[in-house]
Amino acid sequence: MDVAALVGRSDNLFGKRQSLVSLWQDIADQTYPERADFTAKRSLGSDFADNLTTSYPIILRRDLGNSFSAMLRSTAVPWFSMAVKYEDDTPHDAREWMEWATVRQRKLMYDRKSQFTRATKEGDHDFAAFGQAVISVQMNRDLTGLLYRCWHLRDCAWCENENGTVDTLYRKWKPTARELVSTFRNIHPKIREKLSGTKADPYCEINCLHIVIPGADYKPEFARFPYVSIFLDVENKHIMEEVGQKYFMYVVPRWQTVSGSQYSYSPATVAAMPDARLLQAISLTLLEAGEKASNPPMIATQDAIRSDISLFAGGITTVDKEYDERLGEALRPITQNYGGMGVGLDLRRDIMAMMRDAYFLNALSLPQTGPEMTAYEVGQRVQEYIRQAAPIFEPLEAEYNGALCETTFDVLMLNGAFGRMSDIPESLHGADVGFRFTSPLHDVIERQKLERFTEVKAVLADTMALDQSVVADINIREAFRDVIRSSGAPSKWMNSEDDAEAILDQQRAKQEATELLQTMGAGAEVAEQIGKAGQAMQGQELAA
Repeated sequence: MDVAALVGRSDNLFGKRQSLVSLWQDIADQTYPERADFTAKRSLGSDFADNLTTSYPIILRRDLGNSFSAMLRSTAVPWFSMAVKYEDDTPHDAREWMEWATVRQRKLMYDRKSQFTRATKEGDHDFAAFGQAVISVQMNRDLTGLLYRCWHLRDCAWCENENGTVDTLYRKWKPTARELVSTFRNIHPKIREKLSGTKADPYCEINCLHIVIPGADYKPEFARFPYVSIFLDVENKHIMEEVGQKYFMYVVPRWQTVSGSQYSYSPATVAAMPDARLLQAISLTLLEAGEKASNPPMIATQDAIRSDISLFAGGITTVDKEYDERLGEALRPITQNYGGMGVGLDLRRDIMAMMRDAYFLNALSLPQTGPEMTAYEVGQRVQEYIRQAAPIFEPLEAEYNGALCETTFDVLMLNGAFGRMSDIPESLHGADVGFRFTSPLHDVIERQKLERFTEVKAVLADTMALDQSVVADINIREAFRDVIRSSGAPSKWMNSEDDAEAILDQQRAKQEATELLQTMGAGAEVAEQIGKAGQAMQGQELAA
């Protein structure tokens, strides 16, 4: 595949989503004005929200975007942990290694130079407004740490493979000539000319493309790689870099997709956009009505007013002295009926409440519980919270946090951040390592295990009063270990099953030894008593 073919495929992908870009511009105009440069070009000093009459839609989108990191990626708690997928009986040494690797990965992700917080903050608001985001995960150019970048949706186009996974992405890029020279070695001579000479322009922007596609779709020599990364100088039709990769470096979280499209949408924005437009119109009408009420339009009698009408404080308006005011005031406000303002305000409040529901902000609040509630009532409230919060948390954990953590793990593993392969327990060799996440939804779900354990314990205690044998029907140890694991306790707090069995064997041996000693002591006492009895009998016989 040559340069012309790559550029042609790029133009094809970007051309097909042109109408979608117009929709994104409309969404951004209403809810995310800072990002409203899909089809419009903003200058640095532009007033982002100069086309709006109320900021309420912006505030709701802001609150939803901020809640993603606050609830799912809080820096106050470890929000992810490694685990072997589809297995709950992972060996103890494997659990300890994964806990160590989790801490290691977390430190590298939150290193200041990695820009993880910046990239995910931008991605969160793209996700909230447009239902998708594009974040790259890679090692920095010096190979000293991770680097995360969030890219503008305007500049990215992608497509899926037959499994519904994004495996092809084209990103438009406009770096400066100075940036290209410092980043790549294979630079076109025309770019180097811009850094020296009388016509030097080191800060001019160059149209480039970054392309990540399956290696088999590019050239035969890259077929052994799952993917290939290509940096292309479009202006000079020159390939600056082509490198095979073992992982797809772009994470493209998508909230809610529709069949037949590789692009998704935000269910919050789809529901809120009609109300956002209506709210802007109602707010404008109410503002105009309020302005008329406080500064009403005036009626002036023709030829009676001899000067300009001065309605400001202290202003003087001159009236013809011969005008007879018995015919009516020469200057008076127009009488208007403002009774409709109350209806407008009520309608505005209703729309604001509906928009808050559209952005799921009511569903993000944890259920209120209290000591006066029964266990059944608390359980029902928890179930209702799970039903409301699941549409928000599930795509974020699987498509967003999960993809970020797994891609980061692949990058770190390939670059030796976890040490040598020999340091990894054998039970993890070839295992499918994934991630588990901490969130309010998971906390509620895991808390239910403890509640179920408490209920089973109470039922068991009541039943044992009738029949002691039912204790054999409950695997107490397995239930206890499951509850402890669901609480998020570190593996170091628990002994492995083998260690626990060894401790129990030692306790059984001690108990058996104690019982044996007690038995031997009792036997010796009996023998002593028998001996004394025999001696007494012999004494009696001698006396006779």
